[in-house]
Amino acid sequence: MIDKELKYKIDHKTKPLGALGILEDLALRIGMVLGTTSPELHLPHLIVFAADHGIALEGVSAYPQEVTRQMVLNFLAGGAAINVFCRQHDIALLIVDAGVNFDFEEGLKLIDSKIGMGTDSFLNGPAMSPEQAELCLKYGSDMVNKVADEGCNVIGFGEMGIGNTSSAAVLMSVLCDLPLVDCIGRGTGLNDEQLKEKQRVLEAALNHYSGNYDVLDLMAHFGGFEILQIAGAMLTAAQRGMIVMVDGFIASVAYLCAFKINPGVKNNAVFTHQSDEKGHSSLLAHLSATPLLHLGLRLGEGTGCALAYPLLQSAVAFLKEMASFESAAVSQKS
Repeated sequence: MIDKELKYKIDHKTKPLGALGILEDLALRIGMVLGTTSPELHLPHLIVFAADHGIALEGVSAYPQEVTRQMVLNFLAGGAAINVFCRQHDIALLIVDAGVNFDFEEGLKLIDSKIGMGTDSFLNGPAMSPEQAELCLKYGSDMVNKVADEGCNVIGFGEMGIGNTSSAAVLMSVLCDLPLVDCIGRGTGLNDEQLKEKQRVLEAALNHYSGNYDVLDLMAHFGGFEILQIAGAMLTAAQRGMIVMVDGFIASVAYLCAFKINPGVKNNAVFTHQSDEKGHSSLLAHLSATPLLHLGLRLGEGTGCALAYPLLQSAVAFLKEMASFESAAVSQKS
């Protein structure tokens, strides 16, 4: 019933039908998720999960693995792009050590959800154990429950992890039944030769897989600690009736994992942008998802979520504040 009420309210604003385009769809989605024709966004949060990947040691990245922990320290110092955009739009930012290959000193404003010192390389075996995969889902869930209990109803997720485009590309391939070559991109900026090597390594890893192609087994075999924690976080955010802002390629693969576990997460998802990383446009098409922004981003960190958040605010604002034909005494279309 709420969907009809929302549609009526949107259609009877002082504008031609559909004149606000995707913003109308966004207002409908937000109202549906929050269960009201007058929704409000409370305590927006963005959680960045960071972890290392054993596959990074196989020559699939242009940057060394230590960049993961260096960027975590940059997040904590407030110097990264995601810090800037969250400050700009008054979004609470939390940084999580999901499995960085480094022992951070005590006293940092860093949330400890460390599963291990990075995953194992999945070139010849699983990245993590089934128990570690389940723990990832739990830790992500716990994070969301905490902020939901504080009153947050809109949340986005970012990631940091050298090598994680490799993990995401293979997961996309096996979960969407798409050719691996169509899912592999340049990540942090590989040149042509490095890209060929990345393709060779990931093809070999996929050929070595001998599991049962169960979703959880695939997630454990090819996943990353941060990717699976985001998946667990998204599942719980949907269960808690929150708006889930989905970032770029890595976060969309985390969403894909969550969707394979519970397709109902789709009802809560807002895809904030289309990444410039190869594979993301195909993944969005596979998911029948329409992104809000096309800015050529390929940074991760949840930057697309932070940049798109004002559009969610605008959707709520027009839904609540814009006059109707009746209230403004404006004639409707004949």
